Amino acid sequence: MPASPTPDRTRVRLDRRTFMSYLAGAGLGTTAFPAALWALAQDEGRITRDTIACAEEISGLQFTDAERDLMLDGVNSNLEAFTELRTVSIPNAVPPALHFEPVLPGRSQEVTRRASRRSRPVVSRPTNLEDAAFWSIPELAELLRTRQVTSVELTRMYLERLTRYGPALECYITLTEDLAMRQARRADAEIAAGQYRGPLHGIPWGAKDLLAEDEYRTTWGAMAYEDQVVPYDATVVHRLEEAGAVLIAKLTLGALAWGDVWFGGRTRNPWNTEEGSSGSSAGSASATVAGLVGFSIGSETLGSIVSPSTRCGATGLRPTFGRVSRHGAMALSWSMDKLGPICRNVEDCALVFDAIHGADAKDPTARDLPFAWDAELGVEDLRVGYYASAFASEDATDFDRAGLEALRGLGANLIPVELPDQFPVGAIRFILNVEAAAAFDELTRSNRDDLLVRQVERAWPNVFRQSRLVPAVEYLQANRLRTMLMGAVEAALHGVDVFITPSYGGNVLLTTNLTGHPAVTVPNGFEDDGTPVSISFIGRLFGEAELLAVAKAFQDATGFHLQHPPAYSAAAGGAGPP
Repeated sequence: MPASPTPDRTRVRLDRRTFMSYLAGAGLGTTAFPAALWALAQDEGRITRDTIACAEEISGLQFTDAERDLMLDGVNSNLEAFTELRTVSIPNAVPPALHFEPVLPGRSQEVTRRASRRSRPVVSRPTNLEDAAFWSIPELAELLRTRQVTSVELTRMYLERLTRYGPALECYITLTEDLAMRQARRADAEIAAGQYRGPLHGIPWGAKDLLAEDEYRTTWGAMAYEDQVVPYDATVVHRLEEAGAVLIAKLTLGALAWGDVWFGGRTRNPWNTEEGSSGSSAGSASATVAGLVGFSIGSETLGSIVSPSTRCGATGLRPTFGRVSRHGAMALSWSMDKLGPICRNVEDCALVFDAIHGADAKDPTARDLPFAWDAELGVEDLRVGYYASAFASEDATDFDRAGLEALRGLGANLIPVELPDQFPVGAIRFILNVEAAAAFDELTRSNRDDLLVRQVERAWPNVFRQSRLVPAVEYLQANRLRTMLMGAVEAALHGVDVFITPSYGGNVLLTTNLTGHPAVTVPNGFEDDGTPVSISFIGRLFGEAELLAVAKAFQDATGFHLQHPPAYSAAAGGAGPP
């Protein structure tokens, strides 16, 4: 235990350069003490009082010599245990025995199931099928349901566009053409036989390449896993196949879900290929906005759906934590990872989400709660708030304020909302980094992290190493503070179903990812250089139906989602970006 304030605190100091050179190769323990102690013990064969004194500096603690002596046998025994543990290979797919629950103890969730109501547009086949590349899911679904277009035709059209535009955008890793054509032919046969599965039947889609599909490699965007084949399908992939959707591509992601840089290059923004698409769901947003897929699946741990949707002008849904099974998806942070759709409009997100949400025996965090999509639900039927201080902040843009006024113009009686500011939210984001370091423990210890393209301060190899020096006690304390934050956010959102916010206003992105709340990010205008901006809506836990309804009303009123990058239209003659 830490010493009282009175005893002598004289520290034994080893040569600092030697000490830090040991730590530079950390990845050798699960807390600050084990990492430092393991490293320094190598020359002496055993942890000593001097070793502990140096390790104290990493943990921000201070012990007496008597306390250090008392610790020695236990610390050396711990290191023997760590050595034994490392003889066991733990796959990335194995979760810890503890899991995060976004619903606080004693709270319950609505279980009433209601009928859904979706749009049913009247459509005619365009003369040039490529003119339908940017059509919504309901529009494409009607073409297929009425047999004006076959899934084989639609699949070939999107595959051709991927082949034509994909290399310049660097947005896909693997085309799944053989699988896609089998699925498309099956969809056509079923639809012709009257076995219509629903609005996704026959529609081509793309998967962020952290989702397993057993016939193709799943690279996680990282050279260290470039040839990895996972021998089963992710639950999301399976559910979309059951809905009749056609998988045509494994799309890019920043290596191990960070940014837009992967082992093959940098994914581009279709509106301006001089800039990246942001990430980490880089290819999902880029390919969807360029009209290369009907829709896509992305993932978010801390902004990986919101950020590329903002940069590329996509509409992205980050569901409540636990809404969608993560079985078969790369694990980064077991308490923060979420899978969700990236589409061209809100209703598309709702239809995809409807197909993929629900409990799964293979993911203990996944829950079975109702979702009833109502395309005609208006904002006047809901309690809508706005993040008041974020809109009043000097960081708020004219686009943000115009978005707020557009929502007000729909007749919403906007209620001011404030997220709690009494907690140091930024100080607990290391929860993500610690879990990620554990998920990729073997990568760090084997030094195969050198294979990742980005080797800078703000990239995974360095973050994994740093996170080895976070004490286990501090990780647990951060999660206890997280529970307090969850209670404070619950109180702050009492009385509202949804609130609008600048996408990066205040601590909204970090806070709501830590608490597990759902979000929808939609286009909200264009900068002078023609690139899009966004605004976001945050909903109650498991309140996706109301969240999506408000976002759709906003989107229908503003129409920014109807604009597409002109270089990728059929009228452009296949020219693509300059």
